[in-house]
Amino acid sequence: MEEHFFFILKYFLKKPMLSAPFELPSRTLHSRGKSLKLDTPRLMGILNTTPDSFSDGSLFFKMDAAIAQARKMIADGADLLDIGGESTGPGSKDVSLDEELQRVIPLIQKIRAESEIWISVDTWKAEVARQSLEAGADAVNDVTALRGDPEMAKVIAEYQVPVILMFSKDISARTSTQDSDYVDVLDTLKSFFRERLQFAESNGIAKSQIVLDPGMGFFISGKAKYSFEVIRRISELHEFALPLLLGPSRKSFLSGVSQGRSLNITERDIPGAAVSSIALWQGVALLRFHEVEHGRLLIDTIEALKSGAEN
Repeated sequence: MEEHFFFILKYFLKKPMLSAPFELPSRTLHSRGKSLKLDTPRLMGILNTTPDSFSDGSLFFKMDAAIAQARKMIADGADLLDIGGESTGPGSKDVSLDEELQRVIPLIQKIRAESEIWISVDTWKAEVARQSLEAGADAVNDVTALRGDPEMAKVIAEYQVPVILMFSKDISARTSTQDSDYVDVLDTLKSFFRERLQFAESNGIAKSQIVLDPGMGFFISGKAKYSFEVIRRISELHEFALPLLLGPSRKSFLSGVSQGRSLNITERDIPGAAVSSIALWQGVALLRFHEVEHGRLLIDTIEALKSGAEN
């Protein structure tokens, strides 16, 4: 697996990058009496309760398995859990409101009864967000960036909770495999976030409660080079003065880093760690990861490197 790591390092190191680590400013997310400081990177564990998740299939579709995984993620060092009841990758199927609620609400309630860990609900549906917040969730992760449901912004503003706005080339929650091309992919992301921020603030959402996610893989393009370009230049998004989240874990753009073969889902963990380390060095505040134990070690290692660079 080492060849995957060195391939990625070769890609990034052949182009100029910041030599000094980005120092995260003192920022805090607030959710109804709770606070999450972002002056050091935070780790978000991915918990999909779906039968068609691209990464873990139906492993955590049943409640007992999902609860066990949540407990493991907490023990392994997750700062947040991101719970989703609907897959949004290419080829995924629509999920009814009732079905999505049945998948996420009992799980959120069960986790909240055991732990005060931060929980975000990964949904584009306003009613799922509302009931999840009532059940104990602290934030909303919307892959449509408030475009999928006209009521979502109202829910966020009413509950005054943090929201993650993700870039996607598609308006719908379900991304396509389209090989989108860009003159400058970062310029496209910046224009998208300017418009989405204006929309959010005009609908009563406080800017200080917004996190930006540039999207990865098919959410950007079927062409892997654009995801790599975003990671290489992710520090440019600091112009918005907002926390950045990155979720490269096991995404499609990592599958082709080794010439002559396509990496399976779990083989992408090392390439995912490599690109995540580069993003963390450039000031990503939240890392969204499937393998929480690996993510915890990665963040701790990068923080140790930063400390050494500053001393």
